[in-house]
Amino acid sequence: MAHIAEIIKYEGDNTTFIWKHPCEDFNSLTQLIVHESQEAIFFLNGQALDMFGAGRYTLETQNIPLIGKALNRTTGDKTPFHCEVYFINKTEQMAIKWGTDSKVQYVEPTYGFPISIGASGEMSLRAEDPRKLLLKLVGTESDLSQQRLVGFFRAFLMTRIKTYIAQVVKTNAINIFEIDENLTVFSEAIKKLLIGDFAGYGVALETFFVTTIVKPDGDPQYEKFKELHFRQYADIAEAKLRQQTDLIHAQTEAQKLIIDSQAQATKRAQEGYTYQQERGFDVAEKVAENEAVGQFTNMGVGLGTMAGVGGAVAGMVGGTMKEAVNETAMPRSRKCVNCGAALSAGTKFCPECGTKVVTVCPKCGTPVSGAKFCPECGEKL
Repeated sequence: MAHIAEIIKYEGDNTTFIWKHPCEDFNSLTQLIVHESQEAIFFLNGQALDMFGAGRYTLETQNIPLIGKALNRTTGDKTPFHCEVYFINKTEQMAIKWGTDSKVQYVEPTYGFPISIGASGEMSLRAEDPRKLLLKLVGTESDLSQQRLVGFFRAFLMTRIKTYIAQVVKTNAINIFEIDENLTVFSEAIKKLLIGDFAGYGVALETFFVTTIVKPDGDPQYEKFKELHFRQYADIAEAKLRQQTDLIHAQTEAQKLIIDSQAQATKRAQEGYTYQQERGFDVAEKVAENEAVGQFTNMGVGLGTMAGVGGAVAGMVGGTMKEAVNETAMPRSRKCVNCGAALSAGTKFCPECGTKVVTVCPKCGTPVSGAKFCPECGEKL
């Protein structure tokens, strides 16, 4: 029993771009249901009349129940008022695989040797202009699946990708041994070049990824340059490691010197002398190693140098040496204890008053007779 009105809808899988409903030449008042992710195109007598978005619609045709059946007898029970509905899936269909059917030939930009590579990846497509896609690719066929769509695009897809790969590698001077580091740049560049080709058929290229570059592993020439490339980087890495080791060693030595200096400074502070005084100790030790002042003078160290060694110890050593020189080179001047007249060396009586000459302590003035040290102050005579 024929239905007076039909319900036309599509609830198929999500790997189909366009699907033609099997119900044709349906009667007026037929209900069309379109889901949110779809659009529907109504064909009447071979013409695409209306496009329907999401919702429910009542279709009007020239096919009228009972009356139409009588008219159909004149045409062999076939209605002369042909009508049909196509559904277009507008969801973004992802993980559509692609791959080059042969190797891409080009000259490697870094080392300048000819090379052959392959490429593969994934892309996602979306029906952007349903009418254009339907009229250009589907025609009167019943459906358009992912596989058939990629088949339609395969010829120019392979031609474009091969050419684009060679151009992008050459323009960006991408090293074959570092090409995996540039897959993102590679993918974006090829996508940009392919967008227009898909758009001409009403299809939007949403994403395009190059996920694998097939290199000519095992080829003697490729392996030779591969070894050269990685040996070069191994040498650079070794030089950097050696430089870092030397730097760490230098830092360790510097830290050791700082620690030693801090320890020496702490020692001086605890023992109550300065760096200049320590140097004075060293000079005094050198002086003590000499048997006479004359030998000290032969070392090229004068009294002024001794006086300027610095610190209490240096001053003490300088004063002692000065007295020793005065004793040997310049005897102390003497005075008469009675009248104060100056007495020359070897004088036994004062030439002014005739008083007997008595030795006097140069420090405290106490008369001393036949002694080596002053009995009052202990000054050496």
